[in-house]
Amino acid sequence: MSYAAPDWIAHHALWTPEQMATIDLFSRRSFTYRALNERCARLAAYLAAHGVERGDRVAVLCHNSTDIFEVQFACRKLGAIFVPLNWRLAQAELSAILHDAAPRLLICGEEFRGVGEQLLAEGLVAGLVGIADGAADSDYEKGIASSPPLATSAEVTHDDVWSIMYTSGTTGRPKGAIITYRMTIFTGLNGMMKTGVDQAARGLTFLPLFHVGGLFLMANFIFHAGGTNIVMRTFDAAATLDALCDAELAPTHAFGVPTNFLLMSQLPQFSSADLSRTRCLCVGGAPSPMSLLEAYADKGVALQQGWGMTETATIGTVLTGDAAQAKIGSAGRAVMHAELAIVDEDMQPLPAGETGQLVIRGPTVTPGYWRQPEETARAFRDGWFLTGDAAYVDAQGYFYIVDRWKDMYISGGENVYPAEIESVLHRMPAVLEAAVIGVGDARWGEVGCAYIVRRAGATLTAEDVVDFCSQSLARFKLPRHVVFVDEIPHTAAGKIAKPELRRHYADAMQETTQ
Repeated sequence: MSYAAPDWIAHHALWTPEQMATIDLFSRRSFTYRALNERCARLAAYLAAHGVERGDRVAVLCHNSTDIFEVQFACRKLGAIFVPLNWRLAQAELSAILHDAAPRLLICGEEFRGVGEQLLAEGLVAGLVGIADGAADSDYEKGIASSPPLATSAEVTHDDVWSIMYTSGTTGRPKGAIITYRMTIFTGLNGMMKTGVDQAARGLTFLPLFHVGGLFLMANFIFHAGGTNIVMRTFDAAATLDALCDAELAPTHAFGVPTNFLLMSQLPQFSSADLSRTRCLCVGGAPSPMSLLEAYADKGVALQQGWGMTETATIGTVLTGDAAQAKIGSAGRAVMHAELAIVDEDMQPLPAGETGQLVIRGPTVTPGYWRQPEETARAFRDGWFLTGDAAYVDAQGYFYIVDRWKDMYISGGENVYPAEIESVLHRMPAVLEAAVIGVGDARWGEVGCAYIVRRAGATLTAEDVVDFCSQSLARFKLPRHVVFVDEIPHTAAGKIAKPELRRHYADAMQETTQ
């Protein structure tokens, strides 16, 4: 039996109508739960007038704004499916996603209007609505102002799809992770229990809202509890540190990737920053260097590490504040509403201390990928979701993430799959063979290093490679290093031997430092 999924905003509008729901630092707008619910209901009616029906997809392409939450919860009122898009992607990448999602409508920020019109011209979306951070003359605001509130919200259940969050595929094709109402409810419960989110919580969101790390941690956790969400348009280290220290804003919760906290810690004003009002600063998305954790610990702030992924609607493990220093470096214990295990290649559980693949199952795990049954089948085994992460668990149940099981690497909190870059490189006429690995970088955690074999007689420079890739790939996916070699090592089975490439890179770096 599947239960009805509640409308969170409508619930809080009834119980705590004057509680502040959202604060937008860029547009200087703020809305109570009563006002937010009214706007969501009017927006739902406006979307319906544009032909959006139950099950239709509504895509959003814009910088962070409280408007994005309004679209998410207007979709809830219609039973439509919310699809946030990564504005950092190249046109070709967005086209591939929209071809897969087939949205009825694209809500597009003015800064991306040209991209939106091209997607409309390609027939990848049926309609376009302009949005401009509260500007009264935008399609979005005029539509809300002129539409009566939707009279009756759609009935949806825990099994229904609320959102599709796109992540790069290991084959280069984007994959839309299905996010159901059940997933959002149970991950909200996990977040409330393990990070201290409650109605008094005030979350600062600076990660992009097209990521689960921005949308869920801590924003949707806080909406579930009826707290206040403070939204920054984009991340800026100085502005974010100022916001965390602002006595009037008084954020209690925030989540970021290691790069965010590293850049803040490198600011001159960090030494005098007052972070005493924060109750929980969570870090994830990539392994955190010990020096970073210690820099915040020296200020009396425990960066609580956690592990999660798009397919698990964020946290599967989290390190509580009281254990953050005692278990520094750990990703924490499993949350209540998830079951985790470390297994070998035959899916047999491994004893404490032995490294294997981390697998997960439970109500926060995606049922699969949108319109990709083959990818869905590959992602599960014996009812467990295969995370692709190498990890171990100690005798006290604390998990430690060792490395990615697959070749994916994380650059500045963004997942990057080498196969996607290699596919682009192999389009170059001068390239005979190419392989990409992730290598360490002091600022971004990891960046790409492309190994390339030129065709006989061809001329090709590193600048040529990056320029070509920039036509098809987002900037964070562009290889930071390009190495030309006579041949790329292969295994006996003919596969590229990436461990050898990693050793080659490590040896080269060692030689340059001697």
